[in-house]
Order: sequence, then structure tokens, then C-alpha cells
Amino acid sequence: MASIRQEVVINAAAQHIWDVIRDVGAVHERLLPGRVAETRVAGVDRFLTFPDGHVIQELIVAIDDESRRLAYSVVEGARPALDYHHASFEVRAEGEYGRLIWTTDILPDTLAPEIRIRTQIGIAEMKKSIEAAEYEQP
Repeated sequence: MASIRQEVVINAAAQHIWDVIRDVGAVHERLLPGRVAETRVAGVDRFLTFPDGHVIQELIVAIDDESRRLAYSVVEGARPALDYHHASFEVRAEGEYGRLIWTTDILPDTLAPEIRIRTQIGIAEMKKSIEAAEYEQP
């Protein structure tokens, strides 16, 4: 199983970063605006609609406020198709800022290079969105 880990320091308070990450129904507004067009939550399932109309269904496995950790799994709609997917976000305080850690486990291993590139791009976009929102606060 391939395990991909991305980390980035975000110029925002750790609690603000966590508030964005844990807001599972607002990915399109707070975490990845433009990349995700719509987010819908039904129980423990989250549906992300992309600008091209493609939908990914995720299972929200855990939201742990104490450890600032969110775990989820893509269960349908992954492109390319994955045999297995599990990922988590963790937010840690780092001085006045926060560190976002995104760990993704996938099968088949052969897709790791493509998923690694996607997560590199994704975490950079998240950093940009979270920092912009932090500076817009009164």
C-alpha cells in the first residue's frame, strides 16, 4: 500500500485551520473554492461535485476536535479508480501558525506518483485559501 504524506505550514492560527478542515460541508467555499463546485453531506457521506460535474463520494470516518484530526475515505467516483483509499488531515500548532498534515493511503501502489502530484497541488491550494480567509477576518 502506498502512503503519501504532505505537510505545509500555513500562516494562520491552528484553530482557524482546524475550523476550515472540520467544516466538511463547506469544502467548495472554504477549503478548495474553484476546485470543488459543490459539497453535500448526507449523514456520514460527503459528496464533492467538481466543475466538470464529476462527483466523488466520501465516507467521513472521524472528526476529532481534541486531536484536530479528520479522517475520510473515497468510496466512489475516484479518477483513476482506486482499490482502496483512506486519508486524514491533522492540524498542529506551530508557534503562532499551524501545520497541516495530509496523509493518504492508496491501492494500487502504481497510482502513487499521480496521487502524490495531486496532493502536492491540493495542499498548496488549501494553504492559499486558508491564508486568504484568515487575513479577511475582522
